[in-house]
Amino acid sequence: MGMATDYDAPRKTDEDTESIQALQERVPDKLSGVVDVDDADNPGFELGGADLSDLDLDVVVLPPQADEFTCVNCFLVKHQSQFDHDTKLGPMCIECSA
Repeated sequence: MGMATDYDAPRKTDEDTESIQALQERVPDKLSGVVDVDDADNPGFELGGADLSDLDLDVVVLPPQADEFTCVNCFLVKHQSQFDHDTKLGPMCIECSA
């Protein structure tokens, strides 16, 4: 049987002992203004730069229906089948009661 290995102990190799100057050379200069265009982690979306401030959007807001209620805990409009119980503040849904 061998000696137990402490996996929490820091492991050092020759590659880990680089000089501070070598590490600083690898760090990009924050003031250089270079932008990494090929960023695979962040695909991004093109917004097109159009000014939409003068655009009016027509949104139809329906009043509460007879078979719906607004939960006093999550403030979501739920169907009556999601009703759990009434509190002194109003109706509460099943999800919030759990």
